Amino acid sequence: MTAPRRWHRGLLRRLLPHGLRFFRRHKGGLLGLAAWSLLESVQTFLVGFSIACSLDRGFLAGRPAEGLAWLGVAAASVLLAGPVLRGVFHRLSGMVEPFRDGLVRRAADQALRRAVADPARAAEAERAAVSRLTQQTEIARDGFAGLVLTVRSFAFTAVGAVAGMAALAPELLPVVLPPMALGLLLFLLTLPPMAAAQRRFLDADEACTDRAAALRVGLRDLVACGTTRPARDELLRLTEEAASAARALARWTAVRTLALGAAGQLPVILLLAATPWLLDQGVSAGALMGALTYLVQSLLPALRTMMTAVAAAGSRLVVVLDRFVPEEQEEKHAEEPREEGEEEGETRDGGAGLPDGRAEPAVYCRDLRISYGAGTRPLVDGFDLDVPAGAHLAVVGPSGIGKSTLAHVLTGLHTPDRGTVRLSGLPPGGGGARSLARRRVLLPQQGYVFAGTVRENLAQLAPEAGDDRLGEAVAALRLGPLVDRLGGLDAEVDPAALSSGERQMLCLGRAYASPSPLLILDEATCHLDPGAEARAEAALAQRPGTTLVVIAHRLSSALRADRILLLDGAGTAYGTHADLMRGSPLYRDLAGHWGVPA
Repeated sequence: MTAPRRWHRGLLRRLLPHGLRFFRRHKGGLLGLAAWSLLESVQTFLVGFSIACSLDRGFLAGRPAEGLAWLGVAAASVLLAGPVLRGVFHRLSGMVEPFRDGLVRRAADQALRRAVADPARAAEAERAAVSRLTQQTEIARDGFAGLVLTVRSFAFTAVGAVAGMAALAPELLPVVLPPMALGLLLFLLTLPPMAAAQRRFLDADEACTDRAAALRVGLRDLVACGTTRPARDELLRLTEEAASAARALARWTAVRTLALGAAGQLPVILLLAATPWLLDQGVSAGALMGALTYLVQSLLPALRTMMTAVAAAGSRLVVVLDRFVPEEQEEKHAEEPREEGEEEGETRDGGAGLPDGRAEPAVYCRDLRISYGAGTRPLVDGFDLDVPAGAHLAVVGPSGIGKSTLAHVLTGLHTPDRGTVRLSGLPPGGGGARSLARRRVLLPQQGYVFAGTVRENLAQLAPEAGDDRLGEAVAALRLGPLVDRLGGLDAEVDPAALSSGERQMLCLGRAYASPSPLLILDEATCHLDPGAEARAEAALAQRPGTTLVVIAHRLSSALRADRILLLDGAGTAYGTHADLMRGSPLYRDLAGHWGVPA
């Protein structure tokens, strides 16, 4: 078996389960599309059958009035095509748009996951994400719509045409169907190599685009260093690969044209050549004209359109989806729990506790070294931290000292240069997005509220949350007046109409309603007045089973915490307010700045 065919079959095996799940979720739209398409079969049947009857029962039988009546039936059936197509496109949009939306969500998820997994290659991931969110999703959307439309049209047109020829004269079928089947078989054999050539072309095009963009940024340095020739040679090589793939596509397009000619022209030629034999078999002139009408008017145009769409849009669709399916598998694998909570390169002692027998803390850090990048001064080095379950910790320090970066490390958004991080015994980045949302919640300074209902915003991290759970969040954070002003839980939210503080309050309610035991607030209350901030922090800290970590922008937040972590750029200090007032000059300076008495 050739490599292109192996690749194509492997890809189809990966795509098939996803396609079946998609069609099962949209079986109502699929049935509606089939119902409208069945009317297209009726219309196809009536056109050829009416033409045949107008000759055999009308004009050739000396009854012109009856012949005209049958022609009127044929004309009316043609007029039926307008409403049928309107219904088909209406049902088609109900399947195509969800298909595109799903790809957009998947592309966004992939981009975020790649950026988090490898921040150093975030720019590269961003360029790929832009291509997937724009060009590739539109290719997939248009290809999917074209395939569904044309394959459906050919299938139901073929049903109507074959039924019509069988009704007129069964002898017509052995003359018409074999050459059509031969052309279709030849066409299907060209699909795997064409898809492989299309894949090569897209890969080469992406590589050429990425390399050209990189060279453009560093062009002055290349000229200064005298290294433009190697860069040019590499770009020419990538261009030649794209050109070679395009030539392969052209060759297989020529073979496809031959298959199209066999399927689209041979049936007509054989029908005309077999006319004397068919007449000897008792086939009437009207039946022959009806069969010719079926072929020329309905069946062969639908066949040519379908073959063109499958060869062009179908191959592009398969190749584009190849870029989404492997990521989907990786995400599914990531969401599967590892054996005893293990992550690659890391182990855990079964979750029973720490090696010395103590219970697992909510946050456990050992020998952390965190920096912004290679060669930069570390924000912390040799950092250890234990935060017991149910504790309330405040992280303070001068602006730019690394408080937000530490929060990102604790939530798995930033990988430390060295050291171990555990959240209740598990790595912070272990598991998929749904698993992570159930273990920790990070609220940033910017309150992200999306267009939707108040209920959907509050339940974003807990889709299963009912009114009781959401009611607890509203009551605990005193969101009642805001929810009432917006119109209740089922009211639509316009994010632009909310103030920064109102958006932060809705996000705090979202965190309260979540099942996560660890809440990390990264200046998530900075737009609230001091009283509202105090009430919100107290409500979250008192939520049953909650460990609260607050990146504090006001020292008042530190005074409400059980323990305080001070980052000072050279080391850290950890303890109560009284401990730090006694032992940390920097903390005393911060307290004096905020007017906190010693």
